[in-house]
Amino acid sequence: MRMRPTLSWIPAEDLPPGTTDPAPVVDALGAGGVLVLSGAGLSTESGIPDYRGEGGSLSRHTPMTYQDFTASARARRRYWARSHLGRRTFARARPNAGHRSVAAFGRHGLLAGVITQNVDGLHQAGGSEGVVELHGSLDRVVCLSCGVLSPRRDLARRLEEANPGFDPVAAGINPDGDADLTDEQVGDFRVLPCASCGGVLKPDVVFFGEAVPARRVEHCRELVRGASSLLVLGSSLTVMSGLRFVRQAALAGKPVLIVNRDPTRGDRHAAARVALPLGTTLTTVAARLGVPVDDGDGDGAHEST
Repeated sequence: MRMRPTLSWIPAEDLPPGTTDPAPVVDALGAGGVLVLSGAGLSTESGIPDYRGEGGSLSRHTPMTYQDFTASARARRRYWARSHLGRRTFARARPNAGHRSVAAFGRHGLLAGVITQNVDGLHQAGGSEGVVELHGSLDRVVCLSCGVLSPRRDLARRLEEANPGFDPVAAGINPDGDADLTDEQVGDFRVLPCASCGGVLKPDVVFFGEAVPARRVEHCRELVRGASSLLVLGSSLTVMSGLRFVRQAALAGKPVLIVNRDPTRGDRHAAARVALPLGTTLTTVAARLGVPVDDGDGDGAHEST
């Protein structure tokens, strides 16, 4: 029987302290071959909250688990009502300086790849190519019966038609695109089946308690094997889906650098943790390397869902 997912982690007192000097990141990127692993903290400057930082959504919200979603029609109604509302915030989100910096590093041949734990599509909107979406994307919907993938925008249009006037005020938005609504606000929101077979629809993302597809994990492991170093951006590394790549890199003797203001579960495997805001840190690093970063004026609204 699958256990409930790990949602929190208490830092040990003997973790190495963070630094405010980004020089280790400058050195790693200057040498090239860096594999980026990003988490929810990279998108906070785009208006999407993270899970575990200061004011993170886990303080008020328990994410949907795969087990609850598949077992309960009521849970699915609650999820789709909240997600249908939350997509509007995601659609307005724009890539921030951190996303644009990562894209600039890639354009200048400094990266071995980008793996993201985020489902918001902001890396791609910021100009990065070949991004591995470890936890999937809110852009897509999958049928649990026939396996057909379809664009989220198509389902959104169908849900709008099936639930005219649905526009409650949410208490907040979470990193998975889930808006905070009460059961009363969810009401009798109408959930729609797969248009192909009538089966249950699920966003094409890895829920808490669900395994990342084995082929995707192996692809990420190959990227780690081919990289010179691993740069973690905005992830607490609480869940094993990301932490395993940190452990793999460290075991292989590859430097691990982390940029995260708070301690992470991977700190003891890292050469350094830079405890500074991501956007300013990455633009500072880019400036020291002479890598120009787009100013973002050309970024359009991000239609992520």
